Amino acid sequence: MNQYETVFILNPVLSDDQIKETVKKYEDILVSNGAKMISKEDWGLKKLAYAIQHKKSGFYHLFEYQVPGEAINALEIEYRRDERVMRYLTVRLDKYAIAWAEKRRNRNKQKA
Repeated sequence: MNQYETVFILNPVLSDDQIKETVKKYEDILVSNGAKMISKEDWGLKKLAYAIQHKKSGFYHLFEYQVPGEAINALEIEYRRDERVMRYLTVRLDKYAIAWAEKRRNRNKQKA
């Protein structure tokens, strides 16, 4: 199983309940495809570098997980179909990126 990181941006007009529901939907898709969730981060509302769908901000979320590579295709198809998702990016992590992500998680735990 490979380790992946996915960042996705949700539409800024969504309510808190809609955001939670959307994040839960994608977490459930991953888990149902055999993923082991390592980390979930809510980065909150951020200003975008450029307008997407005439929106200047969006809610950022990050998932870090281990899953077989075939499951990524199903996840990304769902991202494309969902109008609440403005953008997404999935990256397979190599050993250096895994180490860096571990340091980032530990640093974020110390801040909290």
